[in-house]
Amino acid sequence: MRAIVQRVSAGSVRVDGLEVGRCGQGLVLLVGVHATDTEIEAKKLAAKIANLRIFNDHEGKMNLSLLDFPMTLEGCHKFEYDVLAISNFTVYGDSSRSRRPSFGASAKFDEAQTLFDKFVFELRGLDLSVQTGVFGANMQVSILNDGPVTLVIDVDAAI
Repeated sequence: MRAIVQRVSAGSVRVDGLEVGRCGQGLVLLVGVHATDTEIEAKKLAAKIANLRIFNDHEGKMNLSLLDFPMTLEGCHKFEYDVLAISNFTVYGDSSRSRRPSFGASAKFDEAQTLFDKFVFELRGLDLSVQTGVFGANMQVSILNDGPVTLVIDVDAAI
């Protein structure tokens, strides 16, 4: 699986003119599923992103992850940082042989949806606030990048 990870001040996604997901300060993830991916990659990608140290500490250094923020007294996260996860088969687009990208490396619709949903389930299982778009829909994504901080994260079952 592959994710384009963007640290944001805000993000939102619209389908047919209606907002279906949003986040405040946190991460917007554009997530693609490779044709050979399994649940193993979904779990690994969720763990990698949740532990990714790209938020600033009190000294302004990128030392904190989504999981580094304390629980409230009631045992719930303050959700200081949100996640907006968007399915995006084009992150596996290949334009190395022509000007028209090929998407043959992307998983088929049903398998991609199952693994994307598993990825989101894993993030939520880590007590993260996660919203999504609509799988397979034509979405308009608004991203207010913070930093800017943008990373490409790939996971492989063998790693």
